[in-house]
Amino acid sequence: MEDILTEIKEHIEKYRHEQAIDVAYSLLNTAKEKDDIYHVSHAYNSLGHIYLDLKDTARARKNYTLGLEYAQMIDNDTIVMRSYNNLGNIYSEIPETRNRGIDYYNKVIDIARKLEDPSELIIPKANIGWTYLDMGNYNKAFPYISESLQLMDSLKPYEGVENKIQKNSFYSQMYMLHGRYFGHFKQYDTATYFFDKSIELAVRDSLILPAAEAYGAYSRMLESKGDFEAAYNAQLNYSKYNSKVFEGEKLRQMEIANARFNINQYRKDLDIAEREQRYQDDIIEKSQEKVAIMVISSVILVFILVFLYKINRDRRGLIRELKNKNKQYKEAKVEAENLSILKTRFFSTVSHEIRTPLYGVIGLTSLLLEEKSLGKHKSDLKSLKFSADYLLALINDVLQMNKMESNEVKLESVSFNLRDQINSILNSFEFTRVQNKNKLHLDFDEEIPAFLMGDSIRLSQILMNLLGNAMKFTERGNIYFQVKQTKITDHQSKIFFEIRDDGPGIPESKKKVIFEEFSQLDNSNYNYQGTGLGLPIVKRLLKLFNSRIKLESKEGEGSTFSFTILFDVDTAKTENLEQEQNLVLENDSDQKSILIVDDNRINQVVTKRILEKQDFICQVAGDGTQAIQKVKNGNFDLVLMDVNMPGISGLEASKEIRKFNKEIPILALTAVEVEEIREEIQLAGMTGIIIKPYDVQKFYQIVYKNLSLKRKPEEV
Repeated sequence: MEDILTEIKEHIEKYRHEQAIDVAYSLLNTAKEKDDIYHVSHAYNSLGHIYLDLKDTARARKNYTLGLEYAQMIDNDTIVMRSYNNLGNIYSEIPETRNRGIDYYNKVIDIARKLEDPSELIIPKANIGWTYLDMGNYNKAFPYISESLQLMDSLKPYEGVENKIQKNSFYSQMYMLHGRYFGHFKQYDTATYFFDKSIELAVRDSLILPAAEAYGAYSRMLESKGDFEAAYNAQLNYSKYNSKVFEGEKLRQMEIANARFNINQYRKDLDIAEREQRYQDDIIEKSQEKVAIMVISSVILVFILVFLYKINRDRRGLIRELKNKNKQYKEAKVEAENLSILKTRFFSTVSHEIRTPLYGVIGLTSLLLEEKSLGKHKSDLKSLKFSADYLLALINDVLQMNKMESNEVKLESVSFNLRDQINSILNSFEFTRVQNKNKLHLDFDEEIPAFLMGDSIRLSQILMNLLGNAMKFTERGNIYFQVKQTKITDHQSKIFFEIRDDGPGIPESKKKVIFEEFSQLDNSNYNYQGTGLGLPIVKRLLKLFNSRIKLESKEGEGSTFSFTILFDVDTAKTENLEQEQNLVLENDSDQKSILIVDDNRINQVVTKRILEKQDFICQVAGDGTQAIQKVKNGNFDLVLMDVNMPGISGLEASKEIRKFNKEIPILALTAVEVEEIREEIQLAGMTGIIIKPYDVQKFYQIVYKNLSLKRKPEEV
């Protein structure tokens, strides 16, 4: 098993985290089967190390804690010290829990002193000093990092460390910490000495992480010193080494960070140049006054002329430098804007590419749920559909946040039935409610008008995020959903929404943090970690509605989220809810023929089977060219047209069809966001939009509505 531990260590050192996780779990299972507590503890500690490298602090903390529990079972001081040190590393990374991390390091020191082993004091003392530096407490930090370095120097060659590389890695990091300490007190020569030693060791032994940390800290020290060119070069070296550790998406984030660093650097240089220029202008003014006074002395005149010549020469140099800095700043600005555009395109493309297969997954699952012969698999199918719906919601959250950052979100005003919408939202959470054994209580005000005008999609996003939080953070509890009308006029209705639960509640110190992007409370339920985007999206969307979220919560007693929105009342709509949900084609009992245009075979099958359940006659076209020919030669009552297809797109095909048939309804089937394509769809002559993946009942409703509104030839 020691060979397996060595293999895990090699994977971690080379950042092969996926392989490291596989081997660690293999070791864990083998050790448990053999009741080998010693290696079970090692396996959990290795998993904690891997997840910490991956920034998954929740799983890292869980595995480190399990490693400590098993180490304490066998009373092995060495593993116990390592577990305490690992937990200290976890908590010291989080600003709010750094003191707790120091407590764990002190536990290591206590055991090391009991064992009378000075070598075991080196790491915890270094970690305490490092943590104090991160907290900005430099005076407390120095005794620890200084004593740790002295203890390392006092060891015999390689005593207390596994090999020379590890020893040099430790020295590199300790020299870096000394550099940070002296740099803070502006003892730049001493700080530079330590940074040079740290970088020399790291570069010589190809220590990627220590090299990146040393160059990063050195760059910040040089910036505070005012040596911007050297700081820039150090930052380039930091990026080079850091990119070897973080690839893919993390590399793009680093490039963006570097771009921002450069822009800020150029702005600082620009400010300095402007101040120097104003200073030189003041000197020139004063010099000119002196020339008038001292003109009688030729010697003094020569001196002044030489002096002015030097000033003007320096001034021209500053102006040239300023122009260069302006040019560099503009180039960096253009690069940053291009990166932002690429990010927006990336999110839009990924959203479409993921939604398209999700349409097949959700559609087929919905159809299978209706098959009575598959009753014994109903629970599994519900789980599958829940997972697909959860993935779709996650995609929508990320895309929504990206759009709001780009100021692309605008509210629409459409007619909708609020009760119907809320019932649909509650149905989508039925799986989560049953899974967590919660009870849901809906209090809906019957005085609310049947139809309101507003952005029903954004309202659904707000309610689904709030209700989703209440559902997943509450177990065996109650969720109270109240919808109440607080004010009514002839044209407007003010609606109060409140979602209350009796879950774990939110601490007072965290009430503002949870509305920030990617922020979450510590949650023991690892099934619901999420992205931390739900509440920030709610806050931003409510701002578009001219409303604000209100939070009332007490730790251990549950939470209450509430808000109020003013809607227009749809007074022109006379149909009641039942009529709209059960549209009937008047004076027409014949079967309707529908053409399905889609290049994806799975989507063709899903759409066709959904329509055939309502006795529609369906034909399929695999591209835009086939669609045009089939409409021209056939007799269809409606066309479902996919927008993005190879060759002739759905938009182009619709334009061609409108040249010879202006009556047939053409509904756009697309996975692209409505706002991105609505205008193009209208210009192409399409009569409506259905976003994939869709709710089957709403799909039927839109189809029936467009069939009933099909224009007669004399009306065109």
